[in-house]
Amino acid sequence: MDALKTIAASSLKAETPKFNIGDTIKVGVNIREGEKERVQMFEGTVIAKKGSGVAETFTVRRVSYGVGVERVFPIHSPNVVSVEIIRHGRVRRSKLYYLRDRVGKASKVKEQIR
Repeated sequence: MDALKTIAASSLKAETPKFNIGDTIKVGVNIREGEKERVQMFEGTVIAKKGSGVAETFTVRRVSYGVGVERVFPIHSPNVVSVEIIRHGRVRRSKLYYLRDRVGKASKVKEQIR
């Protein structure tokens, strides 16, 4: 088990972004198309954070052309280039799965004033 822990510790990022559930963030993801690489931005609300260590992930949800889109990103993945916080949300839950059933303004998260 110690060997696994040392391998896992070497693949952790030195500085992880500090964001919470309900925050609206913009995630820069490395996309490979043949020989070319580019960074694609995915902006949405963080509805879940799971796991710990190397296996830590977060789920971002947005509505695109009337269709809800969710993506799960590993925090320590080399494909996650950047995480930029757009605004902080004020929520009272650790998982915001109930936003999947909401439509329009009801699916918005109130902003936390800091």
